[in-house]
Amino acid sequence: MRAEKQNITKEYLARLNASPFFIIVDYRGLKVAPLTELRKRLNKAGGELHVVKNSIFRVAVKEAGVADLGKTLTGQMAVVTGQKDISVTAKVLKTFTSEFDKPKIKFGYLQNQRLEAADVIALADLPSLDVLRGKLLGLFQAPATKLVSVLNAPGAQLARVLQARVDKGE
Repeated sequence: MRAEKQNITKEYLARLNASPFFIIVDYRGLKVAPLTELRKRLNKAGGELHVVKNSIFRVAVKEAGVADLGKTLTGQMAVVTGQKDISVTAKVLKTFTSEFDKPKIKFGYLQNQRLEAADVIALADLPSLDVLRGKLLGLFQAPATKLVSVLNAPGAQLARVLQARVDKGE
């Protein structure tokens, strides 16, 4: 392999190793302005979109130990990677696709597990990781809150009875 291709492979490999996931999209027919808009939206969500050379990307994925993609990469492909939550990135892709009908989500990988296009779209429908953490924390706090209110109920009732007697003048 030529030195230029080796450098590009190393660059792809560094991106793959830095991200817990990647999503392959077919950007065929997407003009420069919408592609720039997609990149901006992904950037806000903690993701990046990079157009890749399929043959070199196959080598980088194999070197990263993710999978052997074989002949699954054909046409004009781009890779979406990110440092944050995959559901946020997938949500941006889904929203953008509904607006522009492009790019088409082909497949993805999350922690070396292959995700089909339907799986990526299902991840887009999930709440973000921060929302899920908040809900979980609320579930943990609910029993303690109920316990405190049950323990405080007799004292609060007694205080209300005493206040009613004071108000009556007794």
